[in-house]
Amino acid sequence: MAEAPPSDVRTNFVDWAPILAGAVAASAISFVLFTAGAAIGLSLLSPYPSQSYGKWAATLSAFWAIFVPIFSLLIGGYIAGRMRGAWSTYPDEVEFRDGVHGLLVWSTALFIGVVLAFFAAGTAAQVGGQLGKAAISDRGALVASSVDALVRPTPGALPPNQPSGPVQPLNETELTRILIASTANGSIEADDRAYLTQIVATRTGLPPEAAEKRVDEVFAKALEAIETARKTAIAAGLATATALLLGLAAAWYAAQRGGHHRDHSIPARFSIVVLRKDA
Repeated sequence: MAEAPPSDVRTNFVDWAPILAGAVAASAISFVLFTAGAAIGLSLLSPYPSQSYGKWAATLSAFWAIFVPIFSLLIGGYIAGRMRGAWSTYPDEVEFRDGVHGLLVWSTALFIGVVLAFFAAGTAAQVGGQLGKAAISDRGALVASSVDALVRPTPGALPPNQPSGPVQPLNETELTRILIASTANGSIEADDRAYLTQIVATRTGLPPEAAEKRVDEVFAKALEAIETARKTAIAAGLATATALLLGLAAAWYAAQRGGHHRDHSIPARFSIVVLRKDA
């Protein structure tokens, strides 16, 4: 005859107060640690080469971006599992429900982070609009140095023959738009190449062949910069997703450990949470 399950008269199986407590604690801890990590990273960078450690700063940044969510969600999940009410049911079911509370801590903390990021982005956009209405796109920022290199005078080149009358100012915005559109298409149209070659020849004094070669070289560098930025964004996205998934596993595990310690009246020590699963 099958064993009857222990009596459990509850109808609400989610305790939101411990979940919110764990999520708020995880968000606060991650904010403090990310702030400290940013300060440490800046301390490793300097305009003086002998005092700058760029590789160490990049390595620390990657490690910190993965470590902080895991560590903060470990604590948040443990708080939720430890502080929620005890259950009168099978141990396996209790463990599962504790883990679900860890998952909800992870979800709530992620929601808090997204909301804060949304308001921060809105504030930054508002401030940016007040400081300057003409904002440049991300792709435009990437090709800005290419625009500068396009019309930079070449040492030793003959001075350009200026036409009579006032010199027309260089329209860098137009050049930026042409490079942005060309990099989006992957190639420069013949009309745009001829126009850019004319501008380079006029501004730098280069012969048409050299001016056209410069246009092609600058365009290739612009494509390379955008491709590097794309790969960096992909790597950052994958690292963020990995850190969040590991944080989910950490919150689930820590909530189960917190519930186990709650049911067996084991003192709350972080070393026990992480190292002693048999506790």
